[in-house]
Amino acid sequence: MRLFRPVVSLAPGIALSSAVALGGYALAFTVQRVTGRMPVDALVWCIVLGTLVKSLFILPAVVNKGIHLCAKTVLELAIVLLGASVSLGQIAGSGFTLIAWVIAVLCCGLVSSYLIGRVIGLPHPLALLVACGNSICGNSAIMAAAPVIGADADEVASSIAFTAVLGILVVLLLPLVAFQAGLDPRHYGILAGMTVYAVPQVLAATTSFGLVSLQIGTLVKLIRVMMLGPVLLGLGVGARGMERGTGHANEHKIEHNFSFAHLAPWFIIGFLALMVARSLDALPHGLLEPSQHLSGFLTTLSMAALGLQVDLRSLLAFGGRVLAAGSLSILALGAIALTAIHFMA
Repeated sequence: MRLFRPVVSLAPGIALSSAVALGGYALAFTVQRVTGRMPVDALVWCIVLGTLVKSLFILPAVVNKGIHLCAKTVLELAIVLLGASVSLGQIAGSGFTLIAWVIAVLCCGLVSSYLIGRVIGLPHPLALLVACGNSICGNSAIMAAAPVIGADADEVASSIAFTAVLGILVVLLLPLVAFQAGLDPRHYGILAGMTVYAVPQVLAATTSFGLVSLQIGTLVKLIRVMMLGPVLLGLGVGARGMERGTGHANEHKIEHNFSFAHLAPWFIIGFLALMVARSLDALPHGLLEPSQHLSGFLTTLSMAALGLQVDLRSLLAFGGRVLAAGSLSILALGAIALTAIHFMA
């Protein structure tokens, strides 16, 4: 019986996530039947429905483990499998030009976001955390940067809260921006990859625009994620220089426990490995389509779980300055990305 206890402890959260995912599919199907089209993909409905459930009800602690598994591990598996649908030949036309533009937008986003935070009145560590979360990869960048710059727990909590709420809003509003800007699926994928906070949110934002948008958006986002290493290296050098200059460190800071996993998470390595294997035609052709379907199913389940981790009531738990800094930063990043896309086109 002890062998089954871990599975039993995960079952309630997995069941709730599955129920929310089915509800998302039902909402998408209903909207399509009523309107004759699908303006919002089922993935987005899953996030919205999960967020409403989390915000309107107090969920029992017994569901937490299963929800966390679906939102993290299941999602990482989905991202790995997505690599089987992307080949280097599909993106060869963009080449180093696209990579250069992504890096340029990221650097401009970091600087502009940090300056916005400082002008609004955020302390140096909190402004850096907001800049990293906004410009690189949301919560993952914040958690990775916190020990490097010596941020305290309150600063980490405040910066994570803004990415949780604004990340969902970006996914919902970005398609409207793309429509107003007249972007085709490829350029919309670039915009989503350059601006959306997390990899799963890129999947939700681009799925309704087609496979090309999904592939290019995921690729651009992964380039941003891989830039986390060089950015953290620079922040670490700067932080150590400041400590030597002041002669003391913040006694309440999070300890430096940085590891290689922050630079290259296993699911990114897995995604790249499958992408290379697909490019070399080393994957059995009969497995390509099933892997896409499985990746889509796992992504939907993880989107529901992701929504179940977002509590809109958390807006009341942190100051308006952080929310203002995050909102202005994402607007600035969007403007920078649209400018880059204009020159790329």
